Amino acid sequence: MSLPRSNYDPRRVCLNPFPNLNLGKHRRTMGIYLAGGLFALGNWIFLDAAILSAHAHSPYGEPQIPPPVHVTFVDWVPGICSLLGMLIISLIDKDRVRGEEGFGDSRAVWQARLLLFIGFALMAGGLAGSATVLALKYVLPDYTEQFTYYGYANVVQNVALMLSAVVLWFSQSTSSEYEYHLSI
Repeated sequence: MSLPRSNYDPRRVCLNPFPNLNLGKHRRTMGIYLAGGLFALGNWIFLDAAILSAHAHSPYGEPQIPPPVHVTFVDWVPGICSLLGMLIISLIDKDRVRGEEGFGDSRAVWQARLLLFIGFALMAGGLAGSATVLALKYVLPDYTEQFTYYGYANVVQNVALMLSAVVLWFSQSTSSEYEYHLSI
């Protein structure tokens, strides 16, 4: 049995500690901007794929052959689920989920936690749905790279929305430079 290291803390879960990023007083603002950038990037990539699909044309030598696949409503459903999940998660009061700030009603805490679970379930379902659409609609029929981009854009959109919700949750959970915590 070896001796514990000098910086050993029995409450720690990971062997290697996470890096301590000190972003100063603007960490909350930077997190919100990063979440907005991820949200915009994910939706931009999917809209790019949808526009490319709408304007796809047949090869130049074969004018009678239509493009084999287009972005349809089935491709939009996972992004809509992830967007609804992100909205639900963003609307929940963080103190109510923790049961702090005078929210003594255990029913309100339970409802907030249930709503948080529903939001994350919608986002996980959107991500799983986009991976399923990618596999069944674009990869298995063995389309060219031009058409599989539509499926990859769908997965990227859902991953970006999920990361955006997580970054927004953490950045809104930190205190702002204008908040004061007074106690007697």
